[in-house]
Amino acid sequence: MFSVNGMLLGAVRAFSSTNLNQVAGKKSGLAGWIEAGGVMMIPIILASIVALAIIIERFVYLRQVRLDSDLFMEKIRRVLGADRVEEALSICKNTPGPIPGLIRAGIEERGGTKEEIKEAIEEEATREMPALERYLPALGTIANISPLLGLLGTVLGMIKSTDVLATQGTANTVGLVGGISVALVTTAAGLVVAIPVLVAHNYFVHRINSLILEMEIRSTELVGLLTGKVKQTRSQNGIGKRWEKI
Repeated sequence: MFSVNGMLLGAVRAFSSTNLNQVAGKKSGLAGWIEAGGVMMIPIILASIVALAIIIERFVYLRQVRLDSDLFMEKIRRVLGADRVEEALSICKNTPGPIPGLIRAGIEERGGTKEEIKEAIEEEATREMPALERYLPALGTIANISPLLGLLGTVLGMIKSTDVLATQGTANTVGLVGGISVALVTTAAGLVVAIPVLVAHNYFVHRINSLILEMEIRSTELVGLLTGKVKQTRSQNGIGKRWEKI
């Protein structure tokens, strides 16, 4: 009696000598590979489409909110220093991104105490966070489940191969190796989707964490500015300026 390994090896040898051209022809082209992957290719392809849409949306969003915060804060300092509060609010309103939103919230609460200004900024940050983290959980989920979908396709393909082997032996080499083909194609497809999606997810998380840190720094700077804890001084030669705590 043949062992399972021996039967599989015999099937592969028979396939390579009699049916190689036939199966290879079925796999030619992207459509052929998708067809060879079987039913599990459908959720994998859908996951890749959703992931691509999220990646494009996040790239566009992060590009829109990209801001030279040093230049922006310098403008706000200059305008507030001239007591042009409405102009400062207008600058914040017309500048996209979470940092201008926090600065605007702080300026609107300029007459309050330090704690009240901080509370207003924190409330605005709470409203900004969902926009920053939008769709990232879905992107992370796709990165995690794509290999699992490929693994499920692998299991289904091997079940198909073992069914053919159990009922027809090594006589039906196309059916036997077809199941193995499903297993290999779905595994590869799951990894092809998961790897770039995981890279994109980690990139977006890094960008957003950097943006959150910048929001915290600029918020603290604004609180000091509005509560009189920061003043502008000039260097001895009159060129350049810096901000000091007093």
